[in-house]
Amino acid sequence: MYLTADLCDEFSSQIRIAEPIFKAYGALPGFAGEIHTVKVHEDNVLVKAELEKTVDGGVLVVDGGASLRCALVGDNLANMAVENGWAGIIVYGCIRDSAEISGINIGIKALNTHPLKSVKKGRGDVDVPVTFAGVTFFPGQYVYADSDGVIVAKQRLK
Repeated sequence: MYLTADLCDEFSSQIRIAEPIFKAYGALPGFAGEIHTVKVHEDNVLVKAELEKTVDGGVLVVDGGASLRCALVGDNLANMAVENGWAGIIVYGCIRDSAEISGINIGIKALNTHPLKSVKKGRGDVDVPVTFAGVTFFPGQYVYADSDGVIVAKQRLK
């Protein structure tokens, strides 16, 4: 795993750094991979649909509109993500089941926790650029996250 601080030192002109707004969840303190995106509002049907897909170390970036009114990811989705090869999840919103998630072998960044599950209407967008924390996450680009922060690059850095 490459540390974000080291990547910033070596590739400063090739990266974008997210604002430090996220809390860390999951058993992995750091994760990296190709970006996949969903944009939803208090509805996690598309989040689940993406995490059901088998990937080789991808990172699902969820633009939940910064909603603090419900959770978009819980322990069931975190376990599914691990089973399907996801390296991590970044949620611009909330997660739940944080105690259980702390023991799951995945990295998760989110704004906070909330005990209420989301609605199930299936509304939103998949594989679209999403912007939050001062950066735009483009599907197919790469994200690196650890205890120091989140950085985005147009291509794999190492």
